[in-house]
Amino acid sequence: MHALAHPSASPALIDRYGRQIRYLRVSVTDRCDLRCSYCLPKGHTSFEEPAHWLSFVELERLIGAFARLGVARVRLTGGEPLLRRDLPQLAGRLKALGLADLSLSTNATQLARHAEALKAAGVDRINVSLDTLDRGCFEHITGRDAYAQTMDGLMAAKAAGLAPIKLNMVAMRGVNEHEIARMAEFCFEHGFILRLIETMPMGDTGRNAQYLDLGPVRDTLVAQFGLLPEALELGGGPARYWRTVDGAGRIGFITPISQHFCASCNRVRLAVDGTLYLCLGQEAKFEFRPLLRGGATDAELEAAIRHAIDLKPERHEFTEQPTKIMRFMSQTGG
Repeated sequence: MHALAHPSASPALIDRYGRQIRYLRVSVTDRCDLRCSYCLPKGHTSFEEPAHWLSFVELERLIGAFARLGVARVRLTGGEPLLRRDLPQLAGRLKALGLADLSLSTNATQLARHAEALKAAGVDRINVSLDTLDRGCFEHITGRDAYAQTMDGLMAAKAAGLAPIKLNMVAMRGVNEHEIARMAEFCFEHGFILRLIETMPMGDTGRNAQYLDLGPVRDTLVAQFGLLPEALELGGGPARYWRTVDGAGRIGFITPISQHFCASCNRVRLAVDGTLYLCLGQEAKFEFRPLLRGGATDAELEAAIRHAIDLKPERHEFTEQPTKIMRFMSQTGG
């Protein structure tokens, strides 16, 4: 482990390109109860074995090491994170580490049962994946007739006081692009924040998705709703936000293909098996499970984290090499 020692005395995680890593996305399971067309391939069954999953004790210890090195934001993801038993318990343990922001990404099918417990555990905010307001289209995209469950979960989260609630809508040409304005109105009505996301060529599922350039979509929405650029940073992520004139409604645009944000990337992703992925569009990674199960000290974990951050590439190559990434999104962590 001595080879991983880092010369810097600063607690901050600074990569080779001067970016400070403040944001860790943590997958607690690679399993999901939906089969979204751009994420999981049909018939996929090659999930990680539970014995390979990091335990709550291991997650708490590793995330604690990241927190000591300046990571202040943690997002729990999957797969579908609420399929992991006792997730609110883990959320409470992580919040106790002193994180400035603890959030959750979910498809909301299980959210009605857990919303109040998540709020009580200290989850600050949630992102809900919702690509359509049409039940038939929902089933077409996700492979399940679970629209009612998702809406029940979404409204339970609102009632529990989880806020802000952001709706992540993957925009797909010929699939749901005609619903974008309707989704914006729905979000304005309920006080949600809409985030439109371009599909990414991750695995065959992502490459086969109907990519839609969000530039023209943004121009249309700006004209239709009189949107203004949002000066405030909302959540530390890559979305560029626009707001309504009265400030009550917001729409964010996540454009990894048409307008990438690599120069300001502040995040890394921890998969459920302890693999740290340094970039969605590159294969750079570091395995933490052997260290956690091999008796590594806290100092050795911190040195390993610094070493891993040094592996973070400058940018993805989705445009130049769209077939490069063979893993799909649920394997990486949302």
